[in-house]
Amino acid sequence: MKRLAGLSALAVIISSTSGCGWLWGPDGYFRDRGSDYLQAQETAPMKLPPGVVTDKRLVPLLPIPANVPDDNVKGEFVVPRPQPLAAITSSGDYSLQKTGDSRWVLAQHVPSEVWSVAMQFFQDNGFRIDEQRPQTGEFTTAWQQAGELSSPIARHVTSSGLAADSETRLRVRIEPGVQRNTSEIYVVSANRPAGSTANVDFTQNSVNTGLDAGLVDEMLISMSRSAEKGGSVSLLAARDFDTPARVTLSEDGSGNPVLSLTEDLDRAWSSVGRALEQGDWRVEDINRTLGLYYINLAEKAEKKDEKPGFFSGLFGGKPSKEEVEARAQRYQVRLSKVGDSVQVTVEENINKSASPEVARKVLSEIQDNLG
Repeated sequence: MKRLAGLSALAVIISSTSGCGWLWGPDGYFRDRGSDYLQAQETAPMKLPPGVVTDKRLVPLLPIPANVPDDNVKGEFVVPRPQPLAAITSSGDYSLQKTGDSRWVLAQHVPSEVWSVAMQFFQDNGFRIDEQRPQTGEFTTAWQQAGELSSPIARHVTSSGLAADSETRLRVRIEPGVQRNTSEIYVVSANRPAGSTANVDFTQNSVNTGLDAGLVDEMLISMSRSAEKGGSVSLLAARDFDTPARVTLSEDGSGNPVLSLTEDLDRAWSSVGRALEQGDWRVEDINRTLGLYYINLAEKAEKKDEKPGFFSGLFGGKPSKEEVEARAQRYQVRLSKVGDSVQVTVEENINKSASPEVARKVLSEIQDNLG
């Protein structure tokens, strides 16, 4: 009873001093520490003592990004919210996706099914296909003037601010979507004056945003109509573009299994994450900055809204934390950008690779789940 009275008195004292600066103010004990990182100072890189030899390269765990605009800014700072991904939802097979000035079509089909539909759209509108690369999911058109194209496309060319007699060519890229069995179709145009023989390269992002947006809109309408009639499949694209060869399991110079993905790091991170969630293990933690997934081979994947069965509840139910720790088999799956691909490896910890048997088991299952 005395303890309860003491706690009540303490609560009254704290509540009565809620306006005091020493407790809640900028310098108080319970102050907001959200901007403390702005006062952090960079220290010299760690160095090993003379005479110490190791084959493990020291790397910073929390590297400072190279694109920080100004490290002398002081005071409060509000992190801007990321720009939301806008989507014009559709109940059909194709939908329009937008972020900033970028627009693309999201298809609920694999690239081999989208390839022939996209090719047919541009050919029907007067474009001449100049080069096809189904193994990379790209095709380009020849240099043409607006007068050679269909009326809707020609209007988009002239309304985008380009001269009516200028020449235009397109690069169409079809790549696997973030979700399985989907595709994303991007269109980028290049322009030059009529009669010019200059070789104008395509840019990574759209420069003629008005023209490219109009082409994507027209393509979406055409593809949606085609889906209603039933699509076709490109066997060439299916063989060269959708094959598992884009995900290869090999060994490095030390004999450690390595899974290579010909994807950019962001897409590979998402794909491997989904594959791990389908695996026969539990993903306990992730570290996107270091490119690490932490898995426990001794525990099954946790399923949402799964309730224990009658007999499991009758005979012990959920294991204790001590039991989980005693049988734990923890490993980390690391993603590393190497050239134009991403390599996936399995480690016991930051200083030791997993045994070849364990690594091959984990990477093989990831490869199967990526298919």
